[in-house]
Amino acid sequence: MPVETETLALSLEERLKQEAARLGFAACRIAPADAAPLAATRLRQWLDAGHHGDMLWMEDRADQRGSPQELWPAVRSVIMLGMSYAPGHDPLALADVGDRARISVYAQGKDYHDVVKKALKALARWLVDQQPASLKVFVDTAPVMEKPLAQGAGLGWQGKHSNLVSRDHGSWLFLGAIYTELALVPDGPERDHCGSCSACLDACPTDAFPSPYVVDARRCISYLTIEHKGPIPHDLRAGIGNRVYGCDDCLAVCPWNKFAQSAAANRAFVGRAELAAPEIGDLLALDDAGFREIFSGSPIKRIGRNRMVRNAAVAAGNSGDPRLIARLQPLLVDEDPVVAEAAGWAIDRLTPAA
Repeated sequence: MPVETETLALSLEERLKQEAARLGFAACRIAPADAAPLAATRLRQWLDAGHHGDMLWMEDRADQRGSPQELWPAVRSVIMLGMSYAPGHDPLALADVGDRARISVYAQGKDYHDVVKKALKALARWLVDQQPASLKVFVDTAPVMEKPLAQGAGLGWQGKHSNLVSRDHGSWLFLGAIYTELALVPDGPERDHCGSCSACLDACPTDAFPSPYVVDARRCISYLTIEHKGPIPHDLRAGIGNRVYGCDDCLAVCPWNKFAQSAAANRAFVGRAELAAPEIGDLLALDDAGFREIFSGSPIKRIGRNRMVRNAAVAAGNSGDPRLIARLQPLLVDEDPVVAEAAGWAIDRLTPAA
């Protein structure tokens, strides 16, 4: 049988997965639109507890976020896709290197929004060519609960750290979704494989997990360094250590990562050398133009210069390195009062060491 005939003999779902792999996705699974029936209730409980902090956009359109049909009544199937960014190094290697800043693995390469969305759109065009029907694509910018839907599709399960865990790719997957009117054959959900393990909960430096499977964003380092615009609470600053953008600790310690292969990672997410271990002192000296130049094409650009320098000031205060005082002093009169306050706090921390 000729190759083309063999390909046509495959089901639409099988050919879809082949095309997804060709476009750089490490995983592709299908779920019915109602595959996450508990998502809306759990979201409401999380919001009512105030665990979303300043992320008011989580409250906005909460009904649509909790159910694909609320967002788009015509949807019948959800195609969930995962793109690997498995690192080729230990994400915790810089934990005790005081003069260097730690940037989350996912942010050291190209902006995943751009990379994943481009591939999603290409896959969507392919699907329409195969079987015309309306569809919508989403990458972290719409009221879509990707993780419960990914579990419903069988990509993995939501671990005790609330992130998706895959038996094949560990904790290192960017998620994207295609909503379609097509009634595709679903793959079936994945069950929870966390068992009695609590490694992710125990690793959190700021005790951001009030209970397994629940994260309080107000104590999460990723939230504090990325989403939170104001001063970082003083009682949480020491726990931030030298992290200036995000935190990988709860992901990095997951035992399932032993199955993740860096070779499976999309090459677009290979980290840039200058973002692997930047000097805290260099980050403190950033102005707006310098910030834009360094972080162009990176997801880090969304937080802006002020938040990055605020984070660097906190990292400097935790460094124990009095040489950073000279870099902090000009920030005491920074135009952003949040930056100025963080610099003053850091100087106070470092002065006894000096």
